[in-house]
Amino acid sequence: MLKVLIVDDHDVVSHGISRVLQDVNGVEVVGVVHSGEEAVIQSKALLPDIVLMDVHMPGIGGLGATKEIKRLFPSIKVIALSALDDNLYPMKLLEAGASGYLTKGTKTSELLDAIQAVARGEHYISNSIAQKMALTKFTVDGQGSPLGQLSDRELQVSQMIVDCKKSHEIAEYLNVSPKTVSTYRARIFAKLNIESDVELIHLAMRYNVLGMGQA
Repeated sequence: MLKVLIVDDHDVVSHGISRVLQDVNGVEVVGVVHSGEEAVIQSKALLPDIVLMDVHMPGIGGLGATKEIKRLFPSIKVIALSALDDNLYPMKLLEAGASGYLTKGTKTSELLDAIQAVARGEHYISNSIAQKMALTKFTVDGQGSPLGQLSDRELQVSQMIVDCKKSHEIAEYLNVSPKTVSTYRARIFAKLNIESDVELIHLAMRYNVLGMGQA
């Protein structure tokens, strides 16, 4: 019996996935949580075989949670789920130790295929995402996206800036101070050699690596 932990900050999504998996032979949903921090805690308590991990969540987010889970429990497999099919987050998640990456629009059959593949020790990536990852190197300057040099947290802040979130909204979402958000913004601008949010948005659109909207 494969034990699955579902992590998503949207109740509709998490409960929808849970209902689907409850009808699948050989799969048991052992928990549903709503943040990266809870995912780490419940991974320790429940020791699931597979964690279905939402990428974009408050706090440490799916990327931070994946890194921590794989550090503490290397045998637990993580499949990332995102509403975005950009090409930067999948690479970040796979580097963090995730075994799979799917968009939330994937069919139930593909989700089940991914779970079975990952349980066998294989990797599984949606075709649309795999194609974008394969084409990442064919960018305007031939060097890949400059946003790839950002840290995990800087990338998360960049995502929210691109989504036109205000500093106080970002601070509340990430559970940090507005001053900390300003520091991250300054670091992002320095690394990317830009001077405004508008330039960041243009850069994200140019390289097609950040989605317009949280997932």
